[in-house]
Amino acid sequence: MSREKLIGKNLEELKDVALSLGLPSYTARQLAEWMYVRKVKRLVDMTNISKAGREKLLQNYDLGLVEPAEVIESSDGTKKYIFDMNGGAVEAVMIPEDARKTLCISSQVGCKMGCKFCMTGRGGFHGQLDVSQILSQFLGIPESHELTNVVFMGMGEPLDNYHTVRKSIEIMTSQWGFAWSPKRITLSTIGIIPSLKNYLDECKSHLAVSLHNPFPEERYQMMPIQKVYDIIDVVNLVRQYDFSGQRRVSFEYTMFDGWNDDQRHAAALARLLKGIECRVNLIRFHKIPDFPYVCSSSARMEAFREYMERQGITCTIRASRGEDILAACGMLAGKKNQV
Repeated sequence: MSREKLIGKNLEELKDVALSLGLPSYTARQLAEWMYVRKVKRLVDMTNISKAGREKLLQNYDLGLVEPAEVIESSDGTKKYIFDMNGGAVEAVMIPEDARKTLCISSQVGCKMGCKFCMTGRGGFHGQLDVSQILSQFLGIPESHELTNVVFMGMGEPLDNYHTVRKSIEIMTSQWGFAWSPKRITLSTIGIIPSLKNYLDECKSHLAVSLHNPFPEERYQMMPIQKVYDIIDVVNLVRQYDFSGQRRVSFEYTMFDGWNDDQRHAAALARLLKGIECRVNLIRFHKIPDFPYVCSSSARMEAFREYMERQGITCTIRASRGEDILAACGMLAGKKNQV
């Protein structure tokens, strides 16, 4: 019988653990500091907890840390960490850039959403990650103490595992946890409206919406979720919230040659987003097997960007990172789950 994991518990749950073992309630804060601040990898190293207390913890609980089984490094310095979780391979990507180190983490093993241009979705769904598995992607890598930002943009749809993701963010942003500002965290979603509303109401972190086409009937060709949650309804929900301060919203737009990259699409996108304080990120499509489209030309992407800017919408072309190790946008599949 597997022991219960400590990583992933919040302060109140850690107090329950301490009291259940006959330990002082302040042991909860000691545990939180060792796991989330000092990022210890063994229970026996929690030296300010009594030896008898550590023995009780070892007998009844597992730390729950999963370390990467493999790391692959790109020529541009990007690293892909592969974790063995729930019988599948889960990938997290560390992207260094100047003084920043951003970690792109996964929320599921695979994905249910089935977007045709995404390798994760094409590999199918293999299970939800729990909080300890999400946090292990952060805690288990050598750069853990150096990370400046986290983006939920890895494998899976975060809002399809919302309560787990929300608890992970709680631990990251609480003073007894990582003590991060919510502004260092971004959640990317395809647009699951009920969970999106919960996220916008309950969390203060940034939002990125995977849009990719402003015309609902065309978006449905690539993204089956469009049939359930219309992008127009998603955008209208986002419109109800204030993004004029520190909290930001961006709309992700992968560019496909001849499918979504002409002025008709740019004009429709500008109309759809009118009045929202936002940014549009144009993303280069990275070729995947058995998919008919290729990336738009650089000239086409620049023309699209300039049009959006003329409409008063901040628009950038995102630099590709880690393509040579299959770590760029849309390329995460997990070695065991690749098709």
